[in-house]
Amino acid sequence: MQVRNFIDGAFVASRSGKAIPVVNPATQDVLASVPLSSGEDVRQAAEKGRAAFPDWRDMPVVDRVQPLFRLKVLLEENFEDISRTMTLECGKTLVESRGELRRGIENVEVACGMPSLIQGWNNENIAAGIDEHMIRQPLGVVAAITPFNFPGMIPLWFLPYALATGNCFILKPSEKVPLTSQKLFTCLAEAGFPTGVVQLVNGGAEAVNALLEHPDIRAISFVGSTPVAKHVYGQAAAHGKRAQCQGGAKNPVVVLPDADLAETAAALAESAFGCAGQRCLALSTAITVGEVRGPLTEALVEAARTRAVGNGLNPDVEMGPVITEESKSRIVGLIAEAERGSGRILVDGRSSRVDGLESGNWVFPTMVDGVTPGDALAQEEVFGPVLSLMHADTVDEAIALVNGRAFGNMACLFTSSGAAARQFRNQVDAGNIGINIGVAAPMAFFPFSGWNESFFGDLHAQSRHGVEFYTQTKVVVERWP
Repeated sequence: MQVRNFIDGAFVASRSGKAIPVVNPATQDVLASVPLSSGEDVRQAAEKGRAAFPDWRDMPVVDRVQPLFRLKVLLEENFEDISRTMTLECGKTLVESRGELRRGIENVEVACGMPSLIQGWNNENIAAGIDEHMIRQPLGVVAAITPFNFPGMIPLWFLPYALATGNCFILKPSEKVPLTSQKLFTCLAEAGFPTGVVQLVNGGAEAVNALLEHPDIRAISFVGSTPVAKHVYGQAAAHGKRAQCQGGAKNPVVVLPDADLAETAAALAESAFGCAGQRCLALSTAITVGEVRGPLTEALVEAARTRAVGNGLNPDVEMGPVITEESKSRIVGLIAEAERGSGRILVDGRSSRVDGLESGNWVFPTMVDGVTPGDALAQEEVFGPVLSLMHADTVDEAIALVNGRAFGNMACLFTSSGAAARQFRNQVDAGNIGINIGVAAPMAFFPFSGWNESFFGDLHAQSRHGVEFYTQTKVVVERWP
């Protein structure tokens, strides 16, 4: 299969002539060939978007959301096919893929309420006979650069809001997982958006840099690692664009002695090992306080050792592979570095294999105890199924450990104490807080917050933040003699 771009209302071949294989990380089967689109492909998409923009922005908002209603129906009708495609190309379980797509569809549903979300402000008689209004208008052509780990959900963090507010939208998905976008754009083509309003450009660094540099592209949305997020944010700003750039994460969870042990252990295991740890809200460090250390460690070790790993299409499997051999090597290297330092390996998933799929990118659940704040495993994003354990004597000490890292995507607390929960949510430096929740993923009608090195920008994805990011305000002061 040859992956294609979607430009000016049709699937078309890239002009670059360059392509790389799309590989199933569990089986190593080649699924397709994806083009590494050139700057010329990006230029064509931007020009078509610019041409489509005037009519699209002038369409009444109640009419602009009608294709989104149809898109919602088409995504539901193709739900299983799209979910299976996500599992094939990124390796997660089918249950995880279904959950991902459901969260993406929720964003389409929220954006369908744009007639209310885009409303401005009005004041009558700010002075004698003078009224003042603030209205929201779209930016123009905008683009999103999305990662491999959620190929269905993350494009839908951006696309519905950009379109419903009247912008024309270009998606550049990860070249590792382009097949989900092919399915998504098949639905978009059928949903009835005007030609040029929504477009797809596949590719790598050349396509990214072309999007950042093109003068007609007014805003960039990005999700990926922190080093790349910094590059995208800096280049977008240098070229006069708005940017919202979600970076990496190092998510801690604090467990107090009064937490429910069974529920906590189950939630932590799912958070750390779900999606093979390849999500920006994955638990990376469990910090136990006081006497809960022994019982929780024992429960987590059992959960890690017994988690079923294999091909995500197998209904009995609970965790799939990591995305590439390079990712596996990096993860294994971080575990080895911890072992050479202060870390003690409690569960070692480095050499485990799946029968019949020995060539897959397997890293089984791994646990490392005795990690110290200065260790690489405590500071660097692993993006794999590796859970570090740290220990504290008090809540204050645990909060200090939580805040002693560069990232600020998520932090969670497990407790039955309302006072401890209030202190935690008030003092912790993170944008997404969970109380007795292992993955504090905001619903589509809340922004996906991130702080510090986990986010660069002012307005996050989803909900009203998305509306504000994709619109510019215009203030009108008027008097009628």
